[in-house]
Amino acid sequence: MGRKPGEAAPRLIPRAELVADLDRAAEAKVTLISAPAGSGKTSLLRAWADGPGRAYRLASVQVQRDQQDCQQFWLAVLAAVRQASGTPGDGGQLAATPDFNEATAGERVLAELAEPGERTFLVIDDLHELTSAEALLQLTRLLERLPPHVHAILATRRDLPLRMHKLRLSGDLAEIRAADLRFTPEETRELLKTSGVALSEASATQLHERTEGWAAGLRLAAISLASSGDPERFVAEFSGSNRTVAEYLLAEMLESQPSDVQHLLLRTSLPECVNGELADLLTGHPGSERILLNLEDANAFVVSLDADRTWFRYQHLFADLLRLELRRRLPEQVPVLHRLAATWFAGHGWIAEAIKHTQSAGDWCEAARLLADHSFSMTLDGQAQTIEALLRAFPPGAVTDGADLPLARATSDLTQGRLDDAAAYLSVAEGSIGPMPPERKHRLEVAIAALRLSLARKRGHLSSVLEQVRFLASPVSGQSDEDIALDSDLRAVALMNLGIAEAWALANKDSERHLQEGAALARRIRRPYLEVACLAELAFASKIEPPATTRRQCLEAIALAEQHGWGAEPVISPALVNLAGTFILTGEFDQAEYWLQRTAAAVEGDTGPVIRLLLHLGNGMLLSGRRRLRAALAEYLAAEELQADLEGSHALASQLAGWRLSTQARLGQLAEARAALAGVDAELTGSGEIANARAAICLAEDNPAGALAAAADVLTGSAPVIGHLTVIEANLLTALAHRELGDRRAALAATESALALAEADRLVLPFAMTGAVELLEATPRHETAHAALLRDIIDILRGAPVAPRNEAAPLETAQLSPTELRVLRFLPTNLSRPEIASELSVSVNTVNTHIRNIYAKLQAQDRSSAVQRAREMRLLSADPTITRIR
Repeated sequence: MGRKPGEAAPRLIPRAELVADLDRAAEAKVTLISAPAGSGKTSLLRAWADGPGRAYRLASVQVQRDQQDCQQFWLAVLAAVRQASGTPGDGGQLAATPDFNEATAGERVLAELAEPGERTFLVIDDLHELTSAEALLQLTRLLERLPPHVHAILATRRDLPLRMHKLRLSGDLAEIRAADLRFTPEETRELLKTSGVALSEASATQLHERTEGWAAGLRLAAISLASSGDPERFVAEFSGSNRTVAEYLLAEMLESQPSDVQHLLLRTSLPECVNGELADLLTGHPGSERILLNLEDANAFVVSLDADRTWFRYQHLFADLLRLELRRRLPEQVPVLHRLAATWFAGHGWIAEAIKHTQSAGDWCEAARLLADHSFSMTLDGQAQTIEALLRAFPPGAVTDGADLPLARATSDLTQGRLDDAAAYLSVAEGSIGPMPPERKHRLEVAIAALRLSLARKRGHLSSVLEQVRFLASPVSGQSDEDIALDSDLRAVALMNLGIAEAWALANKDSERHLQEGAALARRIRRPYLEVACLAELAFASKIEPPATTRRQCLEAIALAEQHGWGAEPVISPALVNLAGTFILTGEFDQAEYWLQRTAAAVEGDTGPVIRLLLHLGNGMLLSGRRRLRAALAEYLAAEELQADLEGSHALASQLAGWRLSTQARLGQLAEARAALAGVDAELTGSGEIANARAAICLAEDNPAGALAAAADVLTGSAPVIGHLTVIEANLLTALAHRELGDRRAALAATESALALAEADRLVLPFAMTGAVELLEATPRHETAHAALLRDIIDILRGAPVAPRNEAAPLETAQLSPTELRVLRFLPTNLSRPEIASELSVSVNTVNTHIRNIYAKLQAQDRSSAVQRAREMRLLSADPTITRIR
């Protein structure tokens, strides 16, 4: 006898032999389970994972249906690995970014897996749903490099382009196919018996033959047979392919269910997942969660998705067949249900799902409006590929009004680096706003202005950014939460872009203010990507600050980025390249090279010229410091090529041009240098950086008098400079010119001026660039107040390693006055207090007073500890030699 209608079917039968097969297969580095829908792949994985005595960690990922976004997949994998390993921190740290670096995604997962520990299995189910070719490529690389204690199990409906031939040839790949998953005749009889179905031996054999051991067909048959009045006849009457059998059995099973269950199954089949609240809305009745729980308990192809069993999905094949039946029975309800689902998902922040259902309902105008309103935020959430897929879903003949669809297409193109296409769509959007309610019109204008602002920055048209920020004073005034969220996102991005433009225009104080405001706003609205972006850009805005300040800001930004896994993303590249710059300035060239390499990896996918320009400039500075002048010149020239993509001049244009000209001169390319000097932009010719280049050319031409005249423009202040780096360089060029003229005293005086300017920040680069090592070696130690710095610079220029600095040393002490700093410079020497007083032309009492203040401010007890403390704080060079302390 069969079961009563609606009565729960038992759970799946244990398939011990199949589980044992998977156990043996899992000994390989990678196990592939490849079989069609309904073959029992997921059931096998669950039975294997729930088996007794499992002594391993399990990181399990189920790929979402039609997963377009590589980033979403890797974030899910990384979250599963961290959860399995018990890594501290919640999933909120794994935030998305529009600048996702696909090439390093697998590296992040591999780094987590590489931590030594117990045996670990990475299980990825429904891998066929992953449509990102880049994600599959990175997954292949991950599988080939799994640590010895890590194994992977992949379940898919079809073979994918994973290129696992290396694993197969090395014997590191085990495979389970459809034939391995088929029920045996004995398992078929066991399933029927456990389901309470009494069939003759002949009918059981016939059922197995008709279904060919297909797990889904047998499960559906068992459910239908349990409620059938004549099981023998049921088996005799159906035949055909798997899909035909499934459709037949589905109809039988639906007919056997109570009406309220049929009603729920059909009307909730459209969404990918449902909870009780959404199901109640779609069915029009309360109590849906109880039915869903009962169906899962009955193994009726319903699976809970969370530990609390509040979200459910139907087995994919089952859902497909339910949708077919819904269209057959209730075709007029399909668009209505899609609209209900869209409203619910939109109200709960599931925007992509809301748009999909709106499209499925055929409401193309509303779908375009939703996509236009949310594409900006979806981009920030790392859903660029999802946006592309949603745009492709609009058919060519779909009727949409106004600016919405062009605006969404512009957002997508901008994210993908198609800047010309983005500009064209923005123009279309602007021309399509037309007559509409004022609030809606203003909202679109704000969005267009924000995108134009981002486009201008990506193209390097920095002056255009300033024209696009007028909406900062006129935010969207809608009262809905989504209006407020959009306005906040747009304002944060606008503040970031405005701060960047101001930094490149040398409006540093305004730049710092706007970037700090942007970071604070991003923090309030929980947009970590924007917060990191603003903090990273602060590093460039603070270039006029001491290197220690810039370095601290860079490290803070990088630390925050690494919390979210963005240490190799374009968003943090400004901090990386500017951190490298601080090390170049202080002669720590090996450290600088490391950070420049990290910058290069981070900007691989960046489409704008700005950071790549900084990278080439940084490489040029590093190579100049190491006196590899030909390679340095190549980097400067590459930077100037990118500079041509920028609109107008920029903050570093004079510095870049000056160093390129000076490098040509030092290489003996005098004709080229003179020709290039004559062609320098009129805005730059009067700058101090170009004056220094002119001095360098004169020195290379054996014209020291001309060099003195050129450098004098800098030293007298008649030529504006970017910072005192240029003034140090001018003093060194002056010293070199005086030496050529045989004026030793003047050369020493100019060298001393350069050392004095370099002392506070310990700047080494100008001495390395100008080739001043012989100049420094000719300076007597007793004739300089900067003996320790002098020795350090000589050591660096002669190739000695730089002593590592203590980045964690707290800056707790009060700031020393300029006079106290002058006294401090003598403390590492063997000069007595009267001798120091003589050198400084002050009384011994004055020196004693300054030394007492130094001790107090440095929290030191004696001269030796004061020197050590000053070195830790980088107030003195890290010269360990103190020949005599008095």
